[in-house]
Amino acid sequence: MSTPNAQPKTTSAFIAQAAIAFGVSFLGVGVGICYLPLDMWQRGFLAMSMLFLVTSTFTLAKVVRDQHEAATVHGRIDQARMEKLLAEHDPFNSVA
Repeated sequence: MSTPNAQPKTTSAFIAQAAIAFGVSFLGVGVGICYLPLDMWQRGFLAMSMLFLVTSTFTLAKVVRDQHEAATVHGRIDQARMEKLLAEHDPFNSVA
């Protein structure tokens, strides 16, 4: 029986594919910036912009992941409380 909150595990092939795609795209943009017919300061500006974009993307991904994990833990705590209440409840006990 699977729980509704169970998260699928990522495979090593998916992780490798994501890492390779990131590396290829990062390298491609870097090479593209180097070979643009621009002055050095313009290439530097584009390179710094690319690096800032990458670091802010990692930060955003971490924030989204942290929020998702916090919501998942909160949901599990609520579910555990409900299961405890249901386990302790005896509908045939007529104590009034």
